[in-house]
Amino acid sequence: MSENTDSIHAQLTALPDHVGVDGLEDKWCKRWEEEGTYSFRNTSQRSGVYSIDTPPPTVSGHLHVGHVFSYTHTDVIARFKRMQGFDVFYPMGWDDNGLPTERRVQNYYGVRVDTSLKYDPDFKPPFEGTEGKKLEARDQVPVSRQNFIELCERLTSQDEKLFEALWKSLGLSVDWKQTYHTIGEHPRRVAQKAFLRNLARGEAYQQQAPGLWDVTFQTAVAQAELESREYPGFYHKIAFRFEDGTPLYIETTRPELLAACGALIAHPDDERYKAHFGEMVYSPLFHVKVPILAHPAAEMDKGAGIAMCCTFGDVTDVQWWRDLHLPTRSIIQRNGRIIMDVPDWIEDENGRLIFEQTQGKTVFSARKIIADALRESGDMDGEPIPTKRMTNFYEKGDKPLEIVTSRQWYLRNGGTDTQLNAELINRGKELNFHPDFMRVRYDNWVHGLNGDWLISRQRFFGVPFPLWYAVDSNGNTDFTRVITPNEASLPIDPTTDTPEGFDESQRDQPDGFTAERDIMDTWATSSLTPQIVTHWAEEGKENEALHAATFPMDLRPQGQDIIRTWLFSSVARAHLENHCLPWAHTALSGWILDPDHKKMSKSKGNVVVPNEPISKFGADAVRYWAASARLGLDATYDEGQMKIGRRLAIKLLNATKFALAIGREDDNHHVATSATAQWNLEDVSETLDRAVLARLAKVITEATNSLNAYEHSKALEVIESFFWDFCDDYIELAKNRAYGTADASGIIPSEHAITSARTTLGLVLDAFARLLAPYLPFACEEIWGWMHADSSSVHRTSWPEAAIYAQAAQGVDPAVLMWAGQALAELRKIKSEAKVSMKTPILSATLAVPAEGLDAVHNTLADIAEAGRVSGELQLDTAVNDNTADVDNSETTISVITSVLGEPPAKKPKH
Repeated sequence: MSENTDSIHAQLTALPDHVGVDGLEDKWCKRWEEEGTYSFRNTSQRSGVYSIDTPPPTVSGHLHVGHVFSYTHTDVIARFKRMQGFDVFYPMGWDDNGLPTERRVQNYYGVRVDTSLKYDPDFKPPFEGTEGKKLEARDQVPVSRQNFIELCERLTSQDEKLFEALWKSLGLSVDWKQTYHTIGEHPRRVAQKAFLRNLARGEAYQQQAPGLWDVTFQTAVAQAELESREYPGFYHKIAFRFEDGTPLYIETTRPELLAACGALIAHPDDERYKAHFGEMVYSPLFHVKVPILAHPAAEMDKGAGIAMCCTFGDVTDVQWWRDLHLPTRSIIQRNGRIIMDVPDWIEDENGRLIFEQTQGKTVFSARKIIADALRESGDMDGEPIPTKRMTNFYEKGDKPLEIVTSRQWYLRNGGTDTQLNAELINRGKELNFHPDFMRVRYDNWVHGLNGDWLISRQRFFGVPFPLWYAVDSNGNTDFTRVITPNEASLPIDPTTDTPEGFDESQRDQPDGFTAERDIMDTWATSSLTPQIVTHWAEEGKENEALHAATFPMDLRPQGQDIIRTWLFSSVARAHLENHCLPWAHTALSGWILDPDHKKMSKSKGNVVVPNEPISKFGADAVRYWAASARLGLDATYDEGQMKIGRRLAIKLLNATKFALAIGREDDNHHVATSATAQWNLEDVSETLDRAVLARLAKVITEATNSLNAYEHSKALEVIESFFWDFCDDYIELAKNRAYGTADASGIIPSEHAITSARTTLGLVLDAFARLLAPYLPFACEEIWGWMHADSSSVHRTSWPEAAIYAQAAQGVDPAVLMWAGQALAELRKIKSEAKVSMKTPILSATLAVPAEGLDAVHNTLADIAEAGRVSGELQLDTAVNDNTADVDNSETTISVITSVLGEPPAKKPKH
């Protein structure tokens, strides 16, 4: 029913003998796909489009119910906006590049990359799935980079088909023609184009600098990918010595870095060390002279209050090194082992011999060697003391990160530029956060940035940097002479493509060129999903029209844990490239907790595969559980809630079937024929019926406001509450009138009273089909088909409009339904307490009704009496509230003063 329409034309179908939710997913998924129900039309101006930057799930095995949880939240909004008349742009991507995919491929096929190998077109992997067993590196067969990439593409393609099937079974109203892969040709072109423009504007730069490094995965790690974990260690109290041999004790958990020490650092206000600032001491074992310096980042209450600055032990060392201009004395290699040559700064012969013992050792082995040497030299005071310290890990890694000096690519993000930082803070203020309390996480992250975004990775399966470097006449790579392609040639792979003006024979040759072998961080591509899906800067009128109609986008839904990565990086990229926010709203879902209230994650082994609850309870039930949770808050995996959702869907089917069958049943209570019906608002004439329409108008207003505010759970709560009241109260009160049967006194209701009840049933259930459609898409589509066989999907019809129903209610108070329901409940309570059948007649009764509900009960007395089987007089008296101190008490406010029961009906004989 659209605006200014005062009736609904219903084309009723034959009703099924039995109804249920089983099988609805297969039935309607197929129909929706055939009919293109969720296709983006792309025929509207920007104001008529609602575009969603859907999170591309990582293709690395299996989805879990946490995905179902958050993606359902998005789908509810997408369906609501579509019914509001928007042309909804709802794409789906697959995040298939990066480390998770590489790890899965290594383990699945039993391979690892060896860049020295050539491509083998006939290569066959040793495994096709290792049944979850983790293969050690020694058991993995080495393959060329190109062979490895092909295996990545093969496995992700298989995973994506499974993911798509699951999303469809859940009822996501995604337009499956609008899909992309983060490693696909189009995303690669967008990522490379954006990078080249960043480079041209000076926003991207390369630098030889210390950075966080994962020794297992052999790649640099960005600040946003850090995870702080508690790690066991030992405090070693060791002596640096002044020229006269006087000791100055420091405490460290990393004695293996003694050879890398460049200074001792204390807080400038620390009275213990003020007198020594500027003096020199010698390091134990290696006898290297280092200064004692002051820096405000030193912690006076930690250990001895003075620490050695080694290049590099942690990020604080990097800060001190930069601020105090200390020498670089790196001794840890990319593989996490001590360098193979004794450093030049160790001149003491005994110190050089000790260092030789640590050459090529892991940091763990080197730590033991140095600790033993300190113990023997007398430079360690007492034995090491056990402790636990917070240490940086790569979020996907198992070993503490090291800090290694290397050449990397960076993108400016406000970490070193105060003006850009302020601009990005202001972008956060422009963005609508749902819930708003999540905004502080964005602000804290941007304020806390201490460096630019490191976007290069030393991996294989990802978007290559579109760069080459000149090789000088001596065969040395000149990294300052960067060779770039033109945009028209993108995407490119510099390891196989040649730059303009060169040929392949000049690769890695004097006066030739060499390729940049690093790839971009996966977030460097994912941060551009708004540009990717809207076809930013792509040639052709169709691409230009799509971008104009969809960008900036309306909504970015995502997890709260990646505000610092995906949300912030996307804001930064759009700010630099498009000078605006990438979207107007962001909706942030909480986490799913297991029954022990622990976050579900694959690493903890406590995840639930979504196929299980969908198969057990039905997709609508699982969606109900997910949609019942508010944005930003964690929710427990709760099958009990799913059972409630299944019950709601089944009740909706049964209630609708009951109402549509009235007047059409044959002698066997079947409805085997189709029919037409006209539900005119002007035919709603009875007070009870008008009260129902008034309540419906109120519910529509509240639900619409909540959904417009992205409060999907609040909208569901108000809709569901009214639905159960409608079923439990209204249908019970009005069904006999709708049937047109004589009441207990033998009086047959008038034609207009019958029509009013039937029309109200039709109108309200038609509205419920639409109100619940975003939440229970399968059940609602089923009942919509029963009511509107000649129309399109319920998901393509209009959202109900409150004003129409409010006008038809003609000012009747919606509370009338509540009062009538309470009166009926009290009459039934008489029979319950007497332990007789509900069909037992009440010969007479008197109800005490509060003054505020007296008119409501009086005006609906006929329906109350009929539903309660009152055959005699039903009188009303004004109730006196004896509990004036608790007028808001939720207990029933109507009570029975007197009643007389008739004879219970005779029981039918058993056959």
